[in-house]
Amino acid sequence: METYLLEWANLLLRWVHVITAIAWIGSSFYFVFLDNNLQKPNSPDLLEKGVGGAMWAVHGGGFYNPQKYMVAPQKIHTKLHWFYWEAYSTWLTGFALFTVLYLYNAGTFLIDKSLMDWTPVMAGSAAVGLLVAFWLVYDTICRVFGFRKNGELIVAGLMIVVVAFVAWLANQLFAGRAAFLLVGAMIATAMSANVFFWIIPGQRKVVAAMTSGEPYDANALAIHGKRGKQRSVHNTYFTLPVIFAMLSNHYSFLYSHEQRWVLLFMMMFAGALIRQFFVQRHAFHLGRAANPWPFALVGVVLILGVIVALRPAAPVAATAVPAAPVTFAQVQTLVGQHCLACHGAQVQMKNVRLDSPQAIKTHAQNMYQQVVVTKQMPMGNATGLTEDDRAVLGRWFQAGAKID
Repeated sequence: METYLLEWANLLLRWVHVITAIAWIGSSFYFVFLDNNLQKPNSPDLLEKGVGGAMWAVHGGGFYNPQKYMVAPQKIHTKLHWFYWEAYSTWLTGFALFTVLYLYNAGTFLIDKSLMDWTPVMAGSAAVGLLVAFWLVYDTICRVFGFRKNGELIVAGLMIVVVAFVAWLANQLFAGRAAFLLVGAMIATAMSANVFFWIIPGQRKVVAAMTSGEPYDANALAIHGKRGKQRSVHNTYFTLPVIFAMLSNHYSFLYSHEQRWVLLFMMMFAGALIRQFFVQRHAFHLGRAANPWPFALVGVVLILGVIVALRPAAPVAATAVPAAPVTFAQVQTLVGQHCLACHGAQVQMKNVRLDSPQAIKTHAQNMYQQVVVTKQMPMGNATGLTEDDRAVLGRWFQAGAKID
C-alpha cells in the first residue's frame, strides 16, 4: 500500500509541477517577447500618461494593446496582478516531487555505491545542500559583478564555469539519473529564489513608493528595477537548460555514459545559446540588435556533436568461442538475488512482480531493455549486478526467454 500511494503521489505531483512550470515559463517568455517588441508611441496622449512602449496584437478573436509605463500610471482602474505564484508553485511542487521520489528513496535513486558509498541521510542532505549552495554562489556573483563595467559578460562567464563544475561534481557524487535532475534543480532553485528574494520585493518597494502620492527619489528606486530586470533576464536564459536537465534523466544513454557530465553541460549550454537566439531575434527585426542566427547555429552544432559522439559503435565480428547456453535456473537465481527486493511478493515497484517463472516470462522484454540495454536496473546498481550477469540475462532473452 505504501508503494502504491507513493506512485500516486509521484504522478499527481508531477502533473501539477508540469502545469505550474508551463504557466511560469509561458508568462516569462511572453514578457521577454513584449520587452523586445514594444515600441515607443508617437501619440501625445500616451506619452503624457508615461507610456514608454506599446504594441498591438491579435489573439483569440480579439485585439490587445499592451502598454508599458515607465512611471506609475495616474490611476490603476483594475486589480494589479503580480506574477509570482507561478514561480513559487513550480518550485514547491518540484521540491515535493524530488522529496517523494529521490529523498524518500535516497538509497535507491540517489546513491550509486560505485561512486560514493554513503548513507541515505548523508546523500539526501548533500543534495539539498547543493541546492542552497548553488543559489548562494550565483547570488554572490550577481551582487559582486552584476553592475560593474561589462558586468553581465563577467556574470555569464563565471556562471558557465560554475554550471560546468556542478555538472561534474553532481556526477561524481550521485547516481547518473539523480545527478542530471539535481543539476536542473539547482538552477531552478536559483530561478525561483530570484523571484522570491529580489524581483517581487523590489517591485513591491517601487509600487509602494510610486503609488503613495508622496515624493520619492527616483534614482534610489531605480536600482530595484535594474536588479529585478537583471534577474528576470537570467531566468529566461536558465529556462532551456533546466528543461533539458529535467527531461534528460529519463534517457539512460545520456546519464549512463562515462563522460555524462560533459554531455549534460554541452546540451545545457546549447539550450542557453538557442534561447539567446529567440530573445535577440525580436529585437533584430526592429533594428535593435545584431543578427541572432550565429547563436542558434552554434547551439545546433553542439547538439549535433553530442548526437554524433553518442552514436552506437559498429558491431565487431565475434571470434571467441560461443558462450554456453543459459538455463532458466541461472536466470531465476539472478532475479532472486537482484530483483525481488523491489519486484517480489511484498513490494512491486512500477507494478512489476518477478517471483514466478510465468511473471519473469511476461516481463522478459522489459527486463532485457532495463537490465541489459539501458542498464537502468537495478537502480544505482544497488545490488551489484555484474556485466557478466547482465550478459547472462541478455543471452537468455535472445535465445527465446524460455522457462522450461
